[in-house]
Amino acid sequence: MKELKINKISFIAGRWPLNSSLPTLICIHGSGGSNVLWHFQVEALANTMNTIAIDLPGHGKSDGRGMETIEDYAESVSAFIQEIDAPNPIPCGLSIGGAIVLQLLLQEPANFNAGILVNTGAKLKVMPLIFEMIEKDYKGYVQSMYTFGASEKTDSSKLKPLVESMEKCPPQVALGDFKACDSFNVMDQIHKIKIPVLVLTASDDKLTPKKFGKFLSEQLKKSTLKHIIDAGHLSPLEQPEKVNNELKGFIMEV
Repeated sequence: MKELKINKISFIAGRWPLNSSLPTLICIHGSGGSNVLWHFQVEALANTMNTIAIDLPGHGKSDGRGMETIEDYAESVSAFIQEIDAPNPIPCGLSIGGAIVLQLLLQEPANFNAGILVNTGAKLKVMPLIFEMIEKDYKGYVQSMYTFGASEKTDSSKLKPLVESMEKCPPQVALGDFKACDSFNVMDQIHKIKIPVLVLTASDDKLTPKKFGKFLSEQLKKSTLKHIIDAGHLSPLEQPEKVNNELKGFIMEV
């Protein structure tokens, strides 16, 4: 696995340069997060596809400022995909990352043949408590990921690298992410997406319950709905093998 930076965007890649004959999985993390969320996917799936996980602007090791709209984040991800000339890109996002994927599929339908949505929704209204915690006790908010971000069955050591990276994210960047989520609503648009989309939900997700995924699956024209057992909102870290199996199975079919 390689760590790289192109045009201010930091990312990890399972292989570099990319293999032009393989599809490219482009993974996008959640609010206030980093590409650490997707380490297991980038490494384990690299033998069958190109794998990349980015740090959004202002996050992780990427330069620039965080943004406050999903549209702006989608534009930055689109520019990155074009810059690296990713063959057959398949965007894959969790939470705000999933919202970014939906925005990409809606605004650039000709540029993608498939997409993946993980623990996300067509509308991501944010609890006022989250804004309050970030503003008054950011470290406490980040530490709450051990409780609210994961299943009770998850070994907390699996989450530690992500939590440590989130502690380094400026609070105002995380706040902007949640503002972007709070204003995001494409419930009346997602029926326009006509390409295959994998929707992953998690049994113990407290932040984006499985009914969000069920709605997505019902509205999308060509959806595959899968459920990850014994995982919470951070399922790619909690149950990497189960998530990897679903990603690989879907991508190999499309």
